[in-house]
Amino acid sequence: MLELKLFHAVLRERHSVRSFLPTPVPDEVLRAVLEDAQLAPSNCNTQPWQMHIVSGAKRDELSREILADDDVGHSTPDFSFAHSDFYGPYSERARSQGAAYYQAMGVAREATEDRRTASRLNLSFFGAPHVALLFMPSFGDNVRVAGDMGMYGQTFLLSLTAHGLGGIPQTMLGFYADTIRKVLDIDPSLKMLFGVSFGYPDETHAANKYRIGKAPIEESVIFHQ
Repeated sequence: MLELKLFHAVLRERHSVRSFLPTPVPDEVLRAVLEDAQLAPSNCNTQPWQMHIVSGAKRDELSREILADDDVGHSTPDFSFAHSDFYGPYSERARSQGAAYYQAMGVAREATEDRRTASRLNLSFFGAPHVALLFMPSFGDNVRVAGDMGMYGQTFLLSLTAHGLGGIPQTMLGFYADTIRKVLDIDPSLKMLFGVSFGYPDETHAANKYRIGKAPIEESVIFHQ
């Protein structure tokens, strides 16, 4: 029987993996991870998540179609996203993350084409053998549903780590929602929030050797007594 890691260790070991081995995840391990994720809480127990897991030839087809759209600048996000919307400490944290990643990859700030190449690794799923795409129904302003999706996604990511796997949540995949719906024949009423490329981490790759610091709790938590 697979021995799982202690929760305290899982929390501290989980990180965004940006290079993977080509080894597929065994079906029984993947099912165990999905059963863990299914235990995530949700508003009124609606369990709104629709998870599409893509592997093998279909994974390769999907990556080709997304890259082709990116080549011509064609994006179809269901939800807005722009770094320019960030401000103050949120903007600074985002800049620090990007700088740390490109530095780990040996990409200079002024190397525009190299930075684009590194960014486009998102669209080939960082070499992962699997990608999970999270779709959701639309309820009201979607804020509560998105919160449920985040809790599901975090539970999925933590279970991956507990099973010796790794993953990376990718907002960028959501920029190609229409393309993904077309390739996978997904109902247009379901909206794509983000994807998670996952598999066995390539621990030797430079992209997996850096870690992002977290803000102290004093910056995020206010105690009232």
